[in-house]
Amino acid sequence: MQALASMLVGWSLVLCLWQGAEARETVAQKEQATTEADPTQSPSFDEQKKGIPQSLFTWIKMAKGYDVEWDTFGRKGWYTQDPRLKPVEPGSVFPADIPAIYIVFESAPLEDPTQFSAQWFQEGAQGLLSSVPLGKDTLEVPGHERYGFLELKRSGEAWAVGTYLVKLFITPLGQQSFHAGNQVGTMRFTIVEVAPAGGSPRK
Repeated sequence: MQALASMLVGWSLVLCLWQGAEARETVAQKEQATTEADPTQSPSFDEQKKGIPQSLFTWIKMAKGYDVEWDTFGRKGWYTQDPRLKPVEPGSVFPADIPAIYIVFESAPLEDPTQFSAQWFQEGAQGLLSSVPLGKDTLEVPGHERYGFLELKRSGEAWAVGTYLVKLFITPLGQQSFHAGNQVGTMRFTIVEVAPAGGSPRK
């Protein structure tokens, strides 16, 4: 009897410890800047060859704005649900007073909703980035849609003159938008001083 009682007490103790472990809350995941000892080099989307997709993008461009074009559905007045976006004045050099810079893209057809995200940083001496991003933007693209844009808004009255790096991320819904493992590439742009009337912009 004494041996049986000892076994019951032992099993009760094990059961209590197991339940305590199950009841313990998991630690919330944190956004990670890097997942390796040395930073990885993401591909640059600044130079693209026609007809060669970049990651999930069919094409991707920086621009001063965008236009929306609707594809007809084979009959005048009937339209698809997926508007086609067209970049307006694409380039990589912008004046300091521009309110926002747009990254316009076409992706491969998506079966599931996907998040496209961007973080932008100013580059300092020797290409060092600011420790904190100057801004972030995320766009949720529904399944079976292909076009979208990310908006890089200035944080003050004007952009600081210099070179900027944009990190681009693609994630399924529910995942961390800016996790290092979801970074797919980078783009760069340059901000120049606003040109005087009749002149050209100065760097």
